[in-house]
Amino acid sequence: MNGAPQTPLGVILAGGKSSRMGRDKAWLSFFGQPMLARVASVVQNVTGELCVSGRDPAAFGIRAPWLPDAKPGQGPAGGVLTVLEATGRPCLVVSCDLPFLDEATLARLVAAWRDRPAGARMTTYRIAATGYVESLVAIYDPEGAPLLRESLARGQRRLSAIFPESLRCHIDYDKADRDTARAFFNVNAPPDLLLARDMEIGS
Repeated sequence: MNGAPQTPLGVILAGGKSSRMGRDKAWLSFFGQPMLARVASVVQNVTGELCVSGRDPAAFGIRAPWLPDAKPGQGPAGGVLTVLEATGRPCLVVSCDLPFLDEATLARLVAAWRDRPAGARMTTYRIAATGYVESLVAIYDPEGAPLLRESLARGQRRLSAIFPESLRCHIDYDKADRDTARAFFNVNAPPDLLLARDMEIGS
């Protein structure tokens, strides 16, 4: 995990408790694979390297290093901080609950990151009409680690608040663009799962 490659390290956040789902959502099967394994395959095909944050992925048949959260209980921001500090590398971070994530969406993100402004610490997609940013499909630069550390110490865990607009590079999209929006559909709770099953059948 050393050096300064042209492609960021792929990181999957998989340390959540799945409390809203009521069962471990990483094992939910989509397109014949556990969701974590499917997301891992998509990410690795784009980045070439993969690390899993929060749990050992061996049970899913994934051969990749993993990192437990340095300070458990800090949510996704804690996982991002852990991997940035441990690797010192730009990290393309995605959550494990994105069954429709695709390589084209991530490749476009990497291309935007390569052309990011000098001060950007987070490269992400943004819904143009609302300003909502996809903080769990984003590339974080290691220079953002001190800001994460300070924000978490103050109790701020929301990534879009930790990295204000002035520190972000955006790819704007319209939520009406179903192909793009579909990539960000996450399965957090049973109603999401029901909708995702319908989307899977329609694929």
